[in-house]
Amino acid sequence: RGNPGPYAKLWLRPTPARSSASMESPSSSSSTAAVTLGYMACSSLMLVVNKLAVHLLPAPSFVLLTQFFASWFVVKGLGLAGVIEVDALEWSKLRAFLPIAAAFLACVFANIKTLQYANVETFIVFRASTPLAISIAEWLFLGRELPNCRSFCCLVSLLAAACGYMYFDSAFEVRAYVWVGAWYAIFCFDQLYIKYAVDATVVDSNWGRVFYTNLWACGIATVICAATEPQTLLTLRWTRESMAALAVSAALGVGMSYFAFICRASVSATCFTILGNVCKVLTVFINVVIWDKHASQEGLACLAVSLVAAALYQQAPKRTPADAAYARVAISTGEKG
Repeated sequence: RGNPGPYAKLWLRPTPARSSASMESPSSSSSTAAVTLGYMACSSLMLVVNKLAVHLLPAPSFVLLTQFFASWFVVKGLGLAGVIEVDALEWSKLRAFLPIAAAFLACVFANIKTLQYANVETFIVFRASTPLAISIAEWLFLGRELPNCRSFCCLVSLLAAACGYMYFDSAFEVRAYVWVGAWYAIFCFDQLYIKYAVDATVVDSNWGRVFYTNLWACGIATVICAATEPQTLLTLRWTRESMAALAVSAALGVGMSYFAFICRASVSATCFTILGNVCKVLTVFINVVIWDKHASQEGLACLAVSLVAAALYQQAPKRTPADAAYARVAISTGEKG
């Protein structure tokens, strides 16, 4: 294929040594299944619980702050008690996790704002369309092959289903879709960057990732909450139901952080995204049972199509270093073929 030229140095980066936490990724089928089920359960339930928490406590920044605080505080407390292994507070790791926390927080904040203004189905279908963009970005930046024919058809079906949902949705709300658009861009960046950072940042254990990410997120969320919701917090009506919803969301936040980081280390960014999409089937069933804001039957049919297409997707393999370098140089120099 010829000499790749000087641009190869800009694009072709050595694969970083895997941290000890990355090596925690389960190798046996039983452990893999347990981690996958843990992530799917937390992901499915988190969406509904956050929706309920924001409904009972209309202060999304405060709900996020509670989740972040509980995650780093509980994890660090268990570490100090010797129950789990947690990284010590070090400036080098703290600095490395700031971009991760910023991307994570921006994504979660846009997520919860979307849930404040739209029904759960709206969020799910738009989330189901993100793998198309992420798969292309993985080819450009993370050394993956492009999707094969079957997978490409699945990704196009995801996008078509999202467009169909917008057409049939009887509860269309402009503010909701503006937030979904903002979330969409942030989410794609979040998936790609955190996948890269998980392999590049060395930590002692996966709990260290949970600790550092949520510690930074807690600090940033405190500023956001103080700036945007001071009056709202003074007028909140605390009930047993609202406190229970907040406590459950905080507990799920801990589990979600832990299982998400392990899954990110095990699969591609696109596959991780689709795994989250498929598990939203459980979210739909829960939402139908407990909530009164649903999409139309046509909208739910589009949702079903998007989730089936997501389930049929096949993860693209990694390219060889030579192939990755050649493709990236071709993009940089404008070569054809």
